[in-house]
Amino acid sequence: MDLNATSFLLAVKAVLPHMGAGSAIVGLASQAGRDGGGPGAVAYAASKGAEMTMTRGLAKELGPDIRVNSVCPGMIDTDFHNIFTKPEARSHVASITPLKREGRPEEVADLVCFLASDRSSFMTGTNIDINGGLLFS
Repeated sequence: MDLNATSFLLAVKAVLPHMGAGSAIVGLASQAGRDGGGPGAVAYAASKGAEMTMTRGLAKELGPDIRVNSVCPGMIDTDFHNIFTKPEARSHVASITPLKREGRPEEVADLVCFLASDRSSFMTGTNIDINGGLLFS
């Protein structure tokens, strides 16, 4: 909870005095916050779910000057999964994902850049899935 939920709230608190009208905060949540995560990941999933709830609450508290959104990646080809996810589980998830693959880090980065930009100026309080269609919210 400290690593994912508390740190998100403390980071927001630290940057607020430096943010002006039109600013945007983008959090990094997880698909686990929606579906409870995999075996043994209940604390991780709960912390990401808390971040998703804070995203919605902060959007209400900080609007209209500051927008707050989070991204919810699914299986992304990163060291997180290289360390914590068995190869057979990764293959299985990719095979049942409509796009039949894991996501790439740059795809998540593109979404973060969009949410931080003025091109998403009418979006706040959203937790956007980026998971190849594995889970629909």
